[in-house]
Amino acid sequence: MSMTGYNMATIENFVGRELGVSEWVVVDQARIEAFAHCTGDTQWIHMNEERAKREGPFGGTIAHGYLTLSLLATLAIEVGLIPADASAALNYGLDKVRFMTPVRSGSRVRSRVVLTGVERKGGGRIVVKADNELQVEGEDKPALIAQTLAMIVA
Repeated sequence: MSMTGYNMATIENFVGRELGVSEWVVVDQARIEAFAHCTGDTQWIHMNEERAKREGPFGGTIAHGYLTLSLLATLAIEVGLIPADASAALNYGLDKVRFMTPVRSGSRVRSRVVLTGVERKGGGRIVVKADNELQVEGEDKPALIAQTLAMIVA
């Protein structure tokens, strides 16, 4: 997605504006298990569907909080956080993260992105701050809210 007039030279003009909302993404059991194997976090609440149904508080398995957090970068790119005229973008950090609602296996999520800050660092580098709200289809509360930082390079 690309916003008209949004580029490295004009990015400050977009502070305080919603950049957009991503498409829905399915967080299925295969994705949860792949994340578990990559990170070594194989707790039963994520991996054992029968036990999670029987003993867990959510009626089945749930995604790792960090799995849901990891989706934000791709969804922000989809929305257009990184201007088309940037040559590169790197994760720069987080200022705040709160996990609010579990994401049950099979749920669909999407991200709403608001540009909240821009800091020019020189050498064609800009740090952008964005508020991200990862929404879960059918839930009143978001899965998480996060203030993310990215370094973009001209």
